[in-house]
Amino acid sequence: MNIIIAGAGKVGFNLAKTLSIGHNVTVIDKNQEAIYRIQESLDIMPLHGDVESSKTYELFIDKKIDLFIAVTNADNINLIATLMADSVLDIERKFVRIKNNFYGDTLIKEKLGISEMIYPIKLASKSIVSLLKYPFANNVKFFNYTPYKLISTRTSATLEPTILSSNKFAIVGIERDKSFFIPKDDEEIYANDLVYFFGLEEEIKSVCKRLKKTEEQSIQKCVVFGADELGVAIAKELVDANRDVKLVEKDLTLCEKADEILGGKASVINSRYGMSTLFEDESLDSADIFISATNNDEYNITKCLEAREKGISKVMAINNEMEYYSLMHSLDIIIVRGPKMSAYNKILEEVNSTEVVIEKSFCGSKANIQMRKIFPSSPHIGRSVKPIKLGSSKLYYMRDSQLFDFKEKIILQEGDLIVAFCTTKENPKVKQWIYEL
Repeated sequence: MNIIIAGAGKVGFNLAKTLSIGHNVTVIDKNQEAIYRIQESLDIMPLHGDVESSKTYELFIDKKIDLFIAVTNADNINLIATLMADSVLDIERKFVRIKNNFYGDTLIKEKLGISEMIYPIKLASKSIVSLLKYPFANNVKFFNYTPYKLISTRTSATLEPTILSSNKFAIVGIERDKSFFIPKDDEEIYANDLVYFFGLEEEIKSVCKRLKKTEEQSIQKCVVFGADELGVAIAKELVDANRDVKLVEKDLTLCEKADEILGGKASVINSRYGMSTLFEDESLDSADIFISATNNDEYNITKCLEAREKGISKVMAINNEMEYYSLMHSLDIIIVRGPKMSAYNKILEEVNSTEVVIEKSFCGSKANIQMRKIFPSSPHIGRSVKPIKLGSSKLYYMRDSQLFDFKEKIILQEGDLIVAFCTTKENPKVKQWIYEL
């Protein structure tokens, strides 16, 4: 594909790095330093130019542009860049990153012909609230084609080696000692493993009780640390979900702004004199969950450990930098992608998915899921297909709401769902196989 990325910041750089494998990628930015960084690091064509000027795009007027991605740090620039590019170029799809929900009007999307509007702050805040329904889980992923979910949970520190076998769910991944692998069918599960299950919620919930050795309590009392834009968005989502929320922030101006946005529905606490006595003085230590939502990963880790020391067993941190992901996991901190990582992953999922095939990543992008639906109009109905043979993958097919191992040749039927789990290293082979079914 021919891809243009407007914006060479962290999201634009990482997208360019990933998409340059197999695609023709151009990154445009008027920040010369950002352009130099791309020139030195990536084998792509960076362009020093104004993304808001139609003249910038005239260089590509003779090309068909398959995808235009606007990911600068300003909403108005992203929208104007999309408008200018579209006025000059023939663009198949347009993705725009938007911070402010004000721009969520479907009219804007329709007028500009935008394929996807990516709201990173909303993605991050809503993912936290979705986890409230699953107090036994570290993460939950949902899918369009099936009620089955991908749910991860951390096993008890006292768990004896255990082998699980069931036709109600599948164990599709394990992270152990900072390393992820696709388990064998008879793989033992150890203490402190992070285990990924694919199945129906109630079935997974039942086995998680066994692995965690504790009865998870519902989450009602929530503490959010950090009252910048993301922290306030998280607090608002929690309030809307009828939770008791305390928002802690040391900047008095941010406290006042947060209180106004939340309309007094959450307790906003100023911590300018330190956190040492706040846990007791404000009864923060009685919370069911502590969420550190700053843009500093080291700070988030520190605050989560402090909260755990004060007696809050469930702690959650926003992960802004990939290099801190493994450390957070090893400390049993529940991880939620920050806005920039959320935008990056959401855009990649949209780029790599079609109406027929869905692709998602999990375990900090160490693994991938590929799903292919056999629709009534599919020419593949009645066709015989063989599974791909790879060591680091697990294949299944779903038929009549049941999950089956895909280890032998099958005849495809209408409504079948082919599901593949693999490491990121094996993903290109699995992706080619599932598209060629």
